[in-house]
Amino acid sequence: MLTSQRKKIILEKLAQDGQVLAKQLSEMFGLSEDTLRRDLRELDAEGLLQRVHGGALPVSSAIASFAERNKLESGAKRAIAKAAAAMILPGQVVIIDGGTTSAELVKQLPPNLNATIVTHSPSVAVGLVEHPSVEVILIGGRLYKHSIVSVGAAAVEAMSHIRADIYFMGVTGVHPTAGLSTGDLEEAYIKRALAARAAETVVLASAAKLNAASQYAIGDISLAQTIIVERATDDALTAPLLQAGVSVLKA
Repeated sequence: MLTSQRKKIILEKLAQDGQVLAKQLSEMFGLSEDTLRRDLRELDAEGLLQRVHGGALPVSSAIASFAERNKLESGAKRAIAKAAAAMILPGQVVIIDGGTTSAELVKQLPPNLNATIVTHSPSVAVGLVEHPSVEVILIGGRLYKHSIVSVGAAAVEAMSHIRADIYFMGVTGVHPTAGLSTGDLEEAYIKRALAARAAETVVLASAAKLNAASQYAIGDISLAQTIIVERATDDALTAPLLQAGVSVLKA
């Protein structure tokens, strides 16, 4: 069997099972684990899967530029954002992450909302200018252009002085065993630091992010108390999340 044919079968199995293990692939093809690990490395380098210890997971497709991502799944993002906005109570201190779904969340906030919103996203901050009763705290640092957010030591230091009621987290990967992940190391640090400063963390996850993984782990799935997904999400994708003890809200 040609290498290209073997890789095609690996990707088909990954799409079907949601994960592949090098040991099982070795037995299936009758080849050494080293050969299969090489296949997985090459597929990872091509951006077709995400390698993890012992095998691979589906790679998150939420890796395009901010402008490109803003055009994708717009209806689902609007529904998720609307459900998230409804969770905010008057007087709360709320952390809103960067990303396209977070930008939509700001649009769904009632114009008379009285709250304090902390964000490391200039886009989110600017979107709140027309909310006269919302106090906006913008965290500075180095700009990570993919998500248009501040990252770095200065941002982490600023966050250490905040105690929030709720944090709306954006991610590129949500997986019951691989946990929450994103495509940038410093952004993963920032998200973990923000989660530590909030009484509750709510993950905003469109379909492309479920059962997928990115290069950098934010934390275990238990880092989130609630995950908001679109209403049409297959129960097969949400059942493992519920089994892990996380609430799932279908918007």
